Amino acid sequence: MGPRSIDCGMLRSRLAFFCCLLLLGLSLLGAGLRAQPQRPLVYVAPIEGTIDLGLAPYMKRVLDEALAAGAAALVLGGNTLGGRVQGGVQIRDLLLDSPMRTIAFVNKRAISAGALISLAAREIVMANGGTLGAATPVMAGAPGGGAMPVEEKTVSYVRKEFRATAEARGRPPLVAEAMVDADVAIPGVVDKGKLLTLTTDEAVRLKVADHRADNIAQALERVGLAGAELRPIAPNWAENVVRILTQPMVASLLVTVAMLGILIELRTPGFGVPGALGLAALGLVLWGHWLAQLAGLEALLLVAAGVLLLALELLVIPGFGIAGLVGIAALVAGLVMGMTGEGNTAQLLTLVAARMVFSLLVAIGLSLLMLRFVSHLPGGRRLILDTRLDAGHGYASPPPEDSHWLGRRGTAHSMLRPAGIADIDGQRVDVVSDGELIDAGTPLVVTRVDGNRIVVRAAPALSPPSTTTSTTSTTEKGTDS
Repeated sequence: MGPRSIDCGMLRSRLAFFCCLLLLGLSLLGAGLRAQPQRPLVYVAPIEGTIDLGLAPYMKRVLDEALAAGAAALVLGGNTLGGRVQGGVQIRDLLLDSPMRTIAFVNKRAISAGALISLAAREIVMANGGTLGAATPVMAGAPGGGAMPVEEKTVSYVRKEFRATAEARGRPPLVAEAMVDADVAIPGVVDKGKLLTLTTDEAVRLKVADHRADNIAQALERVGLAGAELRPIAPNWAENVVRILTQPMVASLLVTVAMLGILIELRTPGFGVPGALGLAALGLVLWGHWLAQLAGLEALLLVAAGVLLLALELLVIPGFGIAGLVGIAALVAGLVMGMTGEGNTAQLLTLVAARMVFSLLVAIGLSLLMLRFVSHLPGGRRLILDTRLDAGHGYASPPPEDSHWLGRRGTAHSMLRPAGIADIDGQRVDVVSDGELIDAGTPLVVTRVDGNRIVVRAAPALSPPSTTTSTTSTTEKGTDS
């Protein structure tokens, strides 16, 4: 009993010793794992191509997701020649208001509105051979034409936006102003009359850019985020659709389709394909600009009121008057408000209003053309609300049984005052004169048939056959015999 008891005691002691060693090893391993630094998370949002009004909702979503995920920074991969100033201003405001650390990586260019977005980032890193600047505002002209200059008011506004952005990020404000206004001169940098565009070397030297790098990984290394986990965020399908819908040419085309469909639907019975297409096109325009934070409730109400007034004018109120004109004005005003937003110049509002009026006129012309010729197509007459009645109803054309009276002669059976009864070819017919009073027994001739009206006028009686010739001929015959 003694030796067995000693063996069991030694076994328990050894097991306890090994368990302690195991726990100690696991503790050291856990401490080592906790001591390893975690890789920082960095979101990457590309800003490429044209900067349009639909880019701001995408940037807002990326900023919100990065903040919610606790990301260390957001990198804006910039390579753009610019675009809509208003779109750049919206993104600029988002970047300045966000607590997220933002890094603009210019590869290879950030021009015009792209320069404003880069200046709004906390840090700027430029690739070798990059350019930044050339941000004077211009206004797009007619299709195929060049850009038009803008008012001095607009230049002054954009220049101050650039200056305020540079001041907020601790960058030289005069350099930012020189990117917008050619009247700003900086000795040794840019002369008066020239817009400022900086290369990578110039931007670093003037302390506009903080670092230079050849790629995003090198850029993160320059700003102290080496080895970070990159999480690219691309625009989703809805944001891409919004960017397309807010393009000026696309929006104008949709407005034309919307007005064309609505006008055709108001002239056709029931509700069909034209009306559905028109309302869908109008809805796409307003939806896209609503998501782009341009169309507000006032614009939507004006558009709805305009469509309603046009429907009342065409379907209820006879003729075309005040209701139709007010409806057109409300429709154009609502679309202009929805496409420009707030804080725009009179020049831009006038240009957008002219574009909307042109789209409306094109839609009216096309609707009249289609309504004129669609009835000649197979099955087209079923699509047209025709206000003419056929001959069987006695309005649009003479009934076939009355047309044969044209040119016939007769006699007034009763006095025509101007309507009355005439005897024509042995039949009593209801007739009407051209306005003159005709006594009974007067010879008549049918001059025209208007619908179911037989119009007559007085005509001289036909002369009886001459008897002189007959008598002379008989005399001559008698003499010969």
